[in-house]
Amino acid sequence: MLSNESLNKLKLIVFDLDGTLLNDEGNIGQETQKLVKELRNYDVNFSFASGRLHSAVTEYASILDLHLPLVTLDGALIQSNSGSKTVFESFVPERYVKKAIKLADKYLLKIALCSVEAIYYSEFNAGIPYILDKFGAEFKEVLSYDGLTKRVLEIVVAGEQNDSIKYVKDKMSFPYSFGINASFFKSHYHEGIYYSEIRKGGVSKGAGLERLIKYLKIKIDNTAVIGDWYNDRSLFETGALKIAVANAVMEIQRMANYVTKRTNNEDGVAEFLEMVLKAKKDKNAFRK
Repeated sequence: MLSNESLNKLKLIVFDLDGTLLNDEGNIGQETQKLVKELRNYDVNFSFASGRLHSAVTEYASILDLHLPLVTLDGALIQSNSGSKTVFESFVPERYVKKAIKLADKYLLKIALCSVEAIYYSEFNAGIPYILDKFGAEFKEVLSYDGLTKRVLEIVVAGEQNDSIKYVKDKMSFPYSFGINASFFKSHYHEGIYYSEIRKGGVSKGAGLERLIKYLKIKIDNTAVIGDWYNDRSLFETGALKIAVANAVMEIQRMANYVTKRTNNEDGVAEFLEMVLKAKKDKNAFRK
């Protein structure tokens, strides 16, 4: 169990979305919504750290009435829900965007360019909306990528040819590319589909959290993170209090300070929030 001391210190709780805060139908639990509202009375604030585009998380931020900046695209963008305040943005240098496009064309792979507003794909890459795990994102088909290569937050190369995608990933990594972070992984939702996600170096959910708390002037030990998937690892490598929902992959569960008994489909986040609320109430009662 978590100590009341660690729970009472919390001023910021940061949620992953898919598989954590959201159930498999894409909804936030009613109990969580109620607890978020109640915890605000104890000066606890909330934000997201998601692999989604910013435009694909604003609906959920509005449901929870969140006003702090949100960490999106795995840390490539930190921006307020309204978009009026940008804390951080990290664009892939244009020469590497063009390099990735050439490699994808050469090996007949699908490629998409993720911007603040939408995910762009060309006619040749028409299957992109169906094979990318980018829930809630707006997809826009374009005649070409001309004029779209300067403000790219993330490049996604996708397809069934895992060897070719690994090759692209390697060619977009050191020593062939500098200051770039390229990953390779298998789709969680689409059988036989593989991805390489390419971003500017120094971008991750964990780095995004560090930037967010610096902006908010909150210490890391006053922060909790809640996640379930491999891209939450960098969050769990920080000094924050680490919570894994019951459906989290074993790597994340092993890194967690606490694993909920309930899954995302059982509103596992609410289980943790209830613990925080109880600790805050007990402390308040003791003071009286």
